Amino acid sequence: MKGLVLAGGEGSRLRPLSFSIPKHLIPLLGKAVIEYPIDHLLEAGIREIGVVIGYLGFMIQDYLSRSRPNASISYIKQEERLGIAHAIYRAIEEGFIDEEFAVYLGDNIIESGVGRHIKSFEESDFDSYVLLYRVRDPSRFGVAILRDGKVVKLVEKPKERISDLAVIGFYMFKDPELVARAFRTLKPSWRGEYEITELIQWFIDNGYRVGYDFVNGWWKDIGTPESLLDALYFLIDRIENSIKGEVRRDFSGRVFVEDGAIVEGSIYGPAYIGRNSYVAKEAVIEPFTSIEAHARVESGYHI
Repeated sequence: MKGLVLAGGEGSRLRPLSFSIPKHLIPLLGKAVIEYPIDHLLEAGIREIGVVIGYLGFMIQDYLSRSRPNASISYIKQEERLGIAHAIYRAIEEGFIDEEFAVYLGDNIIESGVGRHIKSFEESDFDSYVLLYRVRDPSRFGVAILRDGKVVKLVEKPKERISDLAVIGFYMFKDPELVARAFRTLKPSWRGEYEITELIQWFIDNGYRVGYDFVNGWWKDIGTPESLLDALYFLIDRIENSIKGEVRRDFSGRVFVEDGAIVEGSIYGPAYIGRNSYVAKEAVIEPFTSIEAHARVESGYHI
Protein backbone atom coordinates (compact mmCIF):
# COMPACT_ATOMS: atom_id res chain seq x y z
CA MET A 1 0.00 0.00 0.00
CA LYS A 2 1.11 3.54 -0.76
CA GLY A 3 0.31 6.67 1.20
CA LEU A 4 -0.78 10.04 -0.13
CA VAL A 5 -0.67 13.21 1.98
CA LEU A 6 -2.49 16.24 0.61
CA ALA A 7 -0.84 19.59 1.32
CA GLY A 8 -1.76 21.90 -1.53
CA GLY A 9 -4.21 24.21 0.25
CA GLU A 10 -3.60 27.87 0.98
CA GLY A 11 -5.01 27.91 4.51
CA SER A 12 -6.71 31.30 4.13
CA ARG A 13 -8.64 30.88 7.38
CA LEU A 14 -5.36 30.68 9.28
CA ARG A 15 -4.05 34.03 8.12
CA PRO A 16 -1.85 35.81 9.07
CA LEU A 17 0.02 32.61 10.04
CA SER A 18 -0.36 31.21 6.53
CA PHE A 19 0.78 34.35 4.69
CA SER A 20 4.45 33.42 4.93
CA ILE A 21 4.35 29.63 5.35
CA PRO A 22 1.90 26.89 4.32
CA LYS A 23 -0.47 25.96 7.14
CA HIS A 24 0.99 22.45 6.98
CA LEU A 25 4.29 23.81 8.35
CA ILE A 26 2.81 25.54 11.40
CA PRO A 27 4.65 24.02 14.39
CA LEU A 28 2.87 22.00 17.05
CA LEU A 29 5.12 20.79 19.87
CA GLY A 30 8.25 20.86 17.77
CA LYS A 31 6.76 19.17 14.70
CA ALA A 32 5.14 20.71 11.65
CA VAL A 33 1.46 19.83 11.30
CA ILE A 34 2.18 17.71 8.20
CA GLU A 35 4.63 15.53 10.12
CA TYR A 36 1.83 14.01 12.20
CA PRO A 37 0.05 12.33 9.24
CA ILE A 38 3.36 11.36 7.64
CA ASP A 39 4.55 9.73 10.85
CA HIS A 40 1.21 7.92 11.26
CA LEU A 41 1.60 6.40 7.79
CA LEU A 42 5.20 5.39 8.50
CA GLU A 43 4.17 3.85 11.83
CA ALA A 44 1.51 1.85 9.96
CA GLY A 45 4.21 0.32 7.76
CA ILE A 46 3.70 2.41 4.63
CA ARG A 47 7.08 3.17 3.14
CA GLU A 48 6.23 4.99 -0.10
CA ILE A 49 4.51 8.32 0.50
CA GLY A 50 3.44 10.94 -1.99
CA VAL A 51 2.83 14.55 -0.96
CA VAL A 52 0.58 16.72 -3.13
CA ILE A 53 1.85 20.30 -2.96
CA GLY A 54 0.57 23.61 -4.27
CA TYR A 55 0.65 26.86 -2.30
CA LEU A 56 4.29 27.50 -1.24
CA GLY A 57 4.95 23.85 -1.97
CA PHE A 58 8.70 24.37 -2.33
CA MET A 59 8.80 25.17 1.39
CA ILE A 60 7.11 21.89 2.28
CA GLN A 61 9.51 19.98 0.03
CA ASP A 62 12.53 21.70 1.55
CA TYR A 63 11.31 21.17 5.12
CA LEU A 64 10.58 17.46 4.71
CA SER A 65 13.91 16.85 2.97
CA ARG A 66 15.55 18.04 6.19
CA SER A 67 13.15 16.65 8.81
CA ARG A 68 12.51 13.26 7.18
CA PRO A 69 15.68 12.64 5.11
CA ASN A 70 15.37 8.85 5.23
CA ALA A 71 11.71 8.67 4.20
CA SER A 72 10.79 7.80 0.62
CA ILE A 73 8.70 10.85 -0.32
CA SER A 74 7.61 11.82 -3.83
CA TYR A 75 6.03 15.18 -4.69
CA ILE A 76 3.08 15.80 -6.97
CA LYS A 77 2.14 19.34 -7.97
CA GLN A 78 -1.46 20.53 -7.95
CA GLU A 79 -1.19 23.81 -9.81
CA GLU A 80 -4.87 24.64 -9.39
CA ARG A 81 -6.48 23.98 -6.02
CA LEU A 82 -9.56 22.13 -7.26
CA GLY A 83 -10.35 19.97 -4.27
CA ILE A 84 -9.41 16.70 -2.60
CA ALA A 85 -10.69 14.43 -5.38
CA HIS A 86 -8.66 16.40 -7.93
CA ALA A 87 -5.51 16.13 -5.79
CA ILE A 88 -5.94 12.35 -5.62
CA TYR A 89 -6.47 12.20 -9.39
CA ARG A 90 -3.27 14.21 -9.95
CA ALA A 91 -1.31 11.56 -8.02
CA ILE A 92 -2.84 8.83 -10.20
CA GLU A 93 -2.29 10.88 -13.35
CA GLU A 94 1.39 11.38 -12.47
CA GLY A 95 1.84 7.64 -11.98
CA PHE A 96 2.67 7.69 -8.28
CA ILE A 97 -0.51 5.87 -7.26
CA ASP A 98 -0.51 2.50 -9.02
CA GLU A 99 -1.78 0.16 -6.27
CA GLU A 100 -4.10 0.29 -3.27
CA PHE A 101 -3.54 3.46 -1.30
CA ALA A 102 -4.43 5.57 1.75
CA VAL A 103 -5.07 9.30 1.63
CA TYR A 104 -4.38 11.44 4.71
CA LEU A 105 -5.10 15.18 4.65
CA GLY A 106 -1.94 17.02 5.66
CA ASP A 107 -3.75 19.34 8.06
CA ASN A 108 -5.53 16.56 9.99
CA ILE A 109 -4.38 14.77 13.14
CA ILE A 110 -5.96 11.52 14.35
CA GLU A 111 -4.91 10.86 17.94
CA SER A 112 -4.90 7.06 17.69
CA GLY A 113 -3.08 6.94 14.35
CA VAL A 114 -4.26 4.89 11.37
CA GLY A 115 -2.50 1.54 11.67
CA ARG A 116 -5.55 -0.37 12.90
CA HIS A 117 -7.73 1.02 10.11
CA ILE A 118 -5.19 0.24 7.40
CA LYS A 119 -4.92 -3.35 8.59
CA SER A 120 -8.72 -3.73 8.60
CA PHE A 121 -8.95 -2.39 5.06
CA GLU A 122 -6.15 -4.59 3.73
CA GLU A 123 -7.86 -7.67 5.17
CA SER A 124 -11.29 -6.73 3.80
CA ASP A 125 -12.97 -6.86 0.39
CA PHE A 126 -14.03 -3.20 0.52
CA ASP A 127 -13.30 -1.06 -2.52
CA SER A 128 -13.16 2.14 -0.48
CA TYR A 129 -13.03 2.95 3.22
CA VAL A 130 -13.80 6.04 5.30
CA LEU A 131 -13.39 7.05 8.93
CA LEU A 132 -16.21 8.73 10.86
CA TYR A 133 -16.33 11.06 13.86
CA ARG A 134 -19.36 12.54 15.61
CA VAL A 135 -19.40 16.36 15.47
CA ARG A 136 -21.57 19.12 16.91
CA ASP A 137 -21.68 21.18 13.71
CA PRO A 138 -22.05 18.87 10.67
CA SER A 139 -22.47 21.84 8.31
CA ARG A 140 -18.68 22.31 8.38
CA PHE A 141 -17.90 18.82 7.05
CA GLY A 142 -18.82 16.11 4.61
CA VAL A 143 -21.10 13.72 6.47
CA ALA A 144 -22.13 10.08 6.07
CA ILE A 145 -25.61 8.62 6.32
CA LEU A 146 -25.67 5.01 7.54
CA ARG A 147 -28.45 2.48 7.09
CA ASP A 148 -28.38 -1.16 8.21
CA GLY A 149 -24.65 -0.92 8.91
CA LYS A 150 -23.78 0.43 5.47
CA VAL A 151 -22.78 3.83 4.10
CA VAL A 152 -25.66 4.80 1.82
CA LYS A 153 -24.95 8.46 1.15
CA LEU A 154 -22.28 11.13 1.61
CA VAL A 155 -23.17 14.83 1.60
CA GLU A 156 -20.67 17.71 1.55
CA LYS A 157 -21.36 20.44 4.12
CA PRO A 158 -25.13 19.89 4.42
CA LYS A 159 -27.27 22.94 5.15
CA GLU A 160 -29.74 20.81 7.13
CA ARG A 161 -28.79 18.43 9.92
CA ILE A 162 -29.07 15.04 8.23
CA SER A 163 -26.24 13.33 10.11
CA ASP A 164 -23.66 14.15 12.77
CA LEU A 165 -21.11 11.69 11.38
CA ALA A 166 -18.28 13.67 9.79
CA VAL A 167 -16.20 11.92 7.15
CA ILE A 168 -12.74 12.85 8.39
CA GLY A 169 -9.59 13.43 6.38
CA PHE A 170 -8.48 9.84 5.84
CA TYR A 171 -9.65 7.60 2.98
CA MET A 172 -8.54 4.31 1.43
CA PHE A 173 -9.04 2.80 -2.03
CA LYS A 174 -8.20 -0.59 -3.53
CA ASP A 175 -8.09 0.20 -7.27
CA PRO A 176 -6.59 3.46 -8.64
CA GLU A 177 -8.20 2.84 -12.05
CA LEU A 178 -11.65 2.80 -10.45
CA VAL A 179 -10.85 6.07 -8.67
CA ALA A 180 -9.76 7.68 -11.94
CA ARG A 181 -12.90 6.39 -13.64
CA ALA A 182 -15.05 7.86 -10.88
CA PHE A 183 -13.23 11.19 -11.00
CA ARG A 184 -13.88 11.60 -14.74
CA THR A 185 -17.64 11.57 -14.04
CA LEU A 186 -17.45 14.44 -11.53
CA LYS A 187 -18.29 18.08 -12.00
CA PRO A 188 -17.08 20.91 -9.77
CA SER A 189 -19.35 21.69 -6.82
CA TRP A 190 -20.71 25.12 -5.96
CA ARG A 191 -17.34 25.72 -4.30
CA GLY A 192 -15.57 25.12 -7.60
CA GLU A 193 -13.96 21.93 -6.28
CA TYR A 194 -14.13 18.24 -7.07
CA GLU A 195 -15.46 16.85 -3.80
CA ILE A 196 -14.17 13.67 -2.18
CA THR A 197 -17.71 12.94 -0.98
CA GLU A 198 -18.94 12.89 -4.60
CA LEU A 199 -16.06 10.63 -5.59
CA ILE A 200 -16.91 8.06 -2.91
CA GLN A 201 -20.64 8.46 -3.64
CA TRP A 202 -19.88 7.18 -7.14
CA PHE A 203 -18.61 3.96 -5.57
CA ILE A 204 -21.84 3.61 -3.57
CA ASP A 205 -24.10 4.39 -6.53
CA ASN A 206 -22.32 1.90 -8.77
CA GLY A 207 -22.53 -1.03 -6.40
CA TYR A 208 -19.02 -1.03 -4.99
CA ARG A 209 -18.40 -1.78 -1.33
CA VAL A 210 -17.62 1.20 0.91
CA GLY A 211 -16.56 0.33 4.44
CA TYR A 212 -16.28 2.55 7.48
CA ASP A 213 -15.04 2.69 11.04
CA PHE A 214 -15.18 5.16 13.91
CA VAL A 215 -12.13 7.02 15.19
CA ASN A 216 -10.92 6.27 18.69
CA GLY A 217 -9.92 9.31 20.73
CA TRP A 218 -9.84 12.77 19.23
CA TRP A 219 -9.46 14.10 15.70
CA LYS A 220 -8.73 17.62 14.53
CA ASP A 221 -8.99 19.28 11.14
CA ILE A 222 -6.61 22.21 11.56
CA GLY A 223 -8.29 24.78 9.35
CA THR A 224 -9.04 27.58 11.80
CA PRO A 225 -7.24 29.29 14.70
CA GLU A 226 -9.70 27.65 17.10
CA SER A 227 -9.01 24.14 15.80
CA LEU A 228 -5.27 24.82 15.82
CA LEU A 229 -5.45 25.72 19.51
CA ASP A 230 -7.64 22.69 20.23
CA ALA A 231 -5.04 20.42 18.64
CA LEU A 232 -2.30 22.12 20.64
CA TYR A 233 -4.17 21.60 23.92
CA PHE A 234 -4.89 17.96 23.13
CA LEU A 235 -1.25 17.28 22.25
CA ILE A 236 0.12 19.06 25.32
CA ASP A 237 -2.28 17.11 27.52
CA ARG A 238 -0.48 13.91 26.44
CA ILE A 239 3.11 14.95 27.17
CA GLU A 240 5.27 13.35 29.84
CA ASN A 241 8.16 14.85 31.76
CA SER A 242 11.30 15.06 29.65
CA ILE A 243 14.13 17.47 30.40
CA LYS A 244 16.74 17.51 27.64
CA GLY A 245 17.73 21.16 27.99
CA GLU A 246 18.52 23.18 31.12
CA VAL A 247 15.88 24.05 33.72
CA ARG A 248 17.37 26.29 36.39
CA ARG A 249 14.33 26.57 38.66
CA ASP A 250 11.87 24.11 40.15
CA PHE A 251 8.76 23.52 38.07
CA SER A 252 5.39 21.92 38.66
CA GLY A 253 3.32 19.64 36.44
CA ARG A 254 4.45 17.81 33.32
CA VAL A 255 7.08 19.68 31.33
CA PHE A 256 8.84 18.76 28.08
CA VAL A 257 12.06 20.74 27.49
CA GLU A 258 13.91 20.11 24.22
CA ASP A 259 17.67 20.04 23.56
CA GLY A 260 19.38 23.41 23.71
CA ALA A 261 16.57 25.12 25.61
CA ILE A 262 17.41 27.18 28.69
CA VAL A 263 14.69 27.89 31.24
CA GLU A 264 15.39 30.33 34.07
CA GLY A 265 11.79 31.34 34.70
CA SER A 266 8.86 29.52 36.26
CA ILE A 267 6.91 26.76 34.47
CA TYR A 268 3.53 25.36 35.46
CA GLY A 269 2.83 22.32 33.30
CA PRO A 270 1.70 20.76 31.19
CA ALA A 271 3.94 22.84 28.95
CA TYR A 272 6.32 22.41 26.03
CA ILE A 273 9.60 24.31 25.61
CA GLY A 274 11.10 23.98 22.14
CA ARG A 275 14.63 23.37 20.94
CA ASN A 276 17.15 26.21 21.49
CA SER A 277 14.55 28.48 23.08
CA TYR A 278 15.11 30.70 26.11
CA VAL A 279 12.83 31.59 29.03
CA ALA A 280 14.18 34.40 31.21
CA LYS A 281 13.96 34.68 35.02
CA GLU A 282 11.14 37.22 34.84
CA ALA A 283 8.91 34.99 32.68
CA VAL A 284 6.16 32.69 33.90
CA ILE A 285 4.92 29.88 31.63
CA GLU A 286 1.36 28.92 32.51
CA PRO A 287 -0.30 25.50 31.87
CA PHE A 288 -1.01 24.40 28.29
CA THR A 289 1.62 26.68 26.77
CA SER A 290 3.86 25.74 23.86
CA ILE A 291 7.06 27.71 23.28
CA GLU A 292 8.36 26.62 19.88
CA ALA A 293 11.97 26.30 18.70
CA HIS A 294 14.29 29.33 18.86
CA ALA A 295 11.74 31.47 20.71
CA ARG A 296 12.92 33.94 23.34
CA VAL A 297 10.63 34.83 26.24
CA GLU A 298 12.03 37.73 28.28
CA SER A 299 9.21 38.52 30.74
CA GLY A 300 5.51 38.36 31.49
CA TYR A 301 2.92 35.61 31.81
CA HIS A 302 2.49 33.30 28.83
CA ILE A 303 -0.67 31.19 28.49
